[in-house]
Amino acid sequence: MKHFIRISGLLFMTIAIFVHMGCKKNSSYTTPQPSPQPTPPQVVDTTTKTPALQLIADSMIAPLVILEPPDGSKRLFVADETGTVWIIGADGKKLSNPFIDISGRMITLNASYDERGLLGMAFHPDYKTNGKFYLFYTAPPKSGTPFPGPSGSGWDNLTRISEFKVSAGDPNQADPGSERVLLEDNHPYINHNGGTLAFGPDGFLYISIGDGGNADDVGNGHVADWYAVNAGGNGQDIYANLMGDILRIDVNGNPYNIPTDNPFAGTAARPEIYAFGFRNPFRFSFDMGGTHQLIAGDVGQSLYEEIDLVTKGGNYGWNVKEGTHCFDTDNDTAERASCPMIDSAGNTLIDPVIELVNSANPKGGGIGNAVIGGFVYRGTALRSLQGKYLFGMFSTTDDRTGKVFSADMGSGSNWAYNALNISGYTSNLGTYLKSFGQDQSGEIYLLTSDQSGPQGSTGKVYKIVGK
Repeated sequence: MKHFIRISGLLFMTIAIFVHMGCKKNSSYTTPQPSPQPTPPQVVDTTTKTPALQLIADSMIAPLVILEPPDGSKRLFVADETGTVWIIGADGKKLSNPFIDISGRMITLNASYDERGLLGMAFHPDYKTNGKFYLFYTAPPKSGTPFPGPSGSGWDNLTRISEFKVSAGDPNQADPGSERVLLEDNHPYINHNGGTLAFGPDGFLYISIGDGGNADDVGNGHVADWYAVNAGGNGQDIYANLMGDILRIDVNGNPYNIPTDNPFAGTAARPEIYAFGFRNPFRFSFDMGGTHQLIAGDVGQSLYEEIDLVTKGGNYGWNVKEGTHCFDTDNDTAERASCPMIDSAGNTLIDPVIELVNSANPKGGGIGNAVIGGFVYRGTALRSLQGKYLFGMFSTTDDRTGKVFSADMGSGSNWAYNALNISGYTSNLGTYLKSFGQDQSGEIYLLTSDQSGPQGSTGKVYKIVGK
């Protein structure tokens, strides 16, 4: 309507102007009306960002777990090995009082180094309505329980998984008197406790427990298994105890139920077992996306570390194998020339998807001394990491040299991995890498400390961000 034919005569000119103004009788025809403007396209940040670390909390002792409850509150809960759970509010500030303190229920920890303590935490999928959460911690052992070993020997600690509830009057305080013990199992040494709790996409609670400790899966509290060439074998045992396993239970029971499709449900084996043949599956996680795969980091002995893709009923080989190699309990810095590839029940021993050389391996080329299982990145801060599995090493040597790695999750049995280039850090983190965490948005966190044991106040929580 910006151009029209000039028609002589007042009537026709008036009609033309009236039409041009869109028939708005009350509008001024002396000021032209603006044409509607198109909505500007959404600006999408396509720049490639470098991973960086943002400090979330410090002055902690030994943080091992960080997670966000599924209640929309945007809070972060940090579980410290010494028995306290702290809250970082939606404003990023750490609350002055702990959410819960169970240190009085735990066994006394060794300050210099310990693998016991408050090791795991998980929120019930319906936490928003039922207020239930779960803790994995080590308590004093139960007296009178038969002990596999010499007369006079005894258990060191008790693995305990308990349910708690949030306080009815304060969402930032748990009710310590609400504890309902679900599962307990005596443990012979201070190490190889496992410690992860996580609800799977099926709604069941998964639990990792190590082989009992000491070394080589041998010693007091380690039962004999089907592979007589190597002494001991809690990792290969599925009858006498729950050590060396990943378990799966239904928390909606008294004290819990066994999922009907657990691999050993209705057999003479322990029905809680979901997968076995692990040394110390300290950290595992479920992928938030894809097919929600279960991925575990299993700490090795002296030669190899491994990342395992865990499947129901799977036997992951320890202590017949360490990684893809034949293990020798008589000399754990050498490999046996041969070993079985299947167990006595006909199960193939499953190899890891990532194998890493331990720094103590006499062959050289070591990557680190203890693998720390992580998470698949499903956040939005770093497009370059989307769908990659992030994991790490407690230390690359015997000092404060923790390190983070990124792996491509392939369809085959060998995942390619590389050190993650983090802005401001050259070869390592300059501290011990204790654990990983992930929030409801898929972003990933690092938990670190300058102390190898639960002491001091150098514990920190970092978020991996884009720079």
